[in-house]
Amino acid sequence: MSSLSLAARDSSTMLRRNLLHARRYPSLTLNLLLTPVMLLLLFVYIFGDAMSGGAGRSAYIAYIVPGILLMTIGSTVVGTAVSVSNDMTEGIIARFRTMAIHRPSVLVGHVVGSVLQSIMSVVLVGAVAVAIGFRSTEATALEWLAAFGLLVLFALALTWIAVGMGLISPNAEAASNNAMPLILLPLLSSAFTPVDSMPGWFQPIAEYQPFTPTIETLRGLLLGSEIGHNGWLAIVWCLGLAVLGYFWSASKFNRDPK
Repeated sequence: MSSLSLAARDSSTMLRRNLLHARRYPSLTLNLLLTPVMLLLLFVYIFGDAMSGGAGRSAYIAYIVPGILLMTIGSTVVGTAVSVSNDMTEGIIARFRTMAIHRPSVLVGHVVGSVLQSIMSVVLVGAVAVAIGFRSTEATALEWLAAFGLLVLFALALTWIAVGMGLISPNAEAASNNAMPLILLPLLSSAFTPVDSMPGWFQPIAEYQPFTPTIETLRGLLLGSEIGHNGWLAIVWCLGLAVLGYFWSASKFNRDPK
């Protein structure tokens, strides 16, 4: 077999391993999925009328759903950081190092499995949003496809960052804490309130972090709002984080244990 065939075979094996772990231990994924669902219901039914500025609860549902979908991805990849940390601390990686397998396939399995879980989680949270009144009647098929591609790219970027966090963490608890900003950053973005309504000194922080331009791009694709410069900012953030996370993770993983 060629080296490419061996890499593909070993990566698919590691992917099946990670999906099997997720199926056998669904509690972690379900607990992380519960956070965006609860926030969606909380902001719609408790704060919706107050935060909509008189536009109505249905308008506020449409406003917050893109941010909730990205928060769902952030919540899901926290589980990836924990899973990677467990692999590094429980000895299985030391065994893999002694076997004739394609070394990067271990990380590839985690990344592909996490992206698949993230998209499945987004679909579930999106179904809850539709059930409580979210509608996207303005989006064309091409815009839906672009929105899906952006979600996949964003999930890939955050997953590589989460893998790096898992690799530097001494245990699962530390990995979960290190990855917590991936859940908290959406709260400091335009997910729940416009950037213009924030204090002037804080607006640049909220506007130019990775979540805000991605949220605004999703809103533009799904709801027909203005995208402006947010489209290319979102792509630059996603590609930059993916490349950074990949090289960071690869350097940590390839380092020989002391």
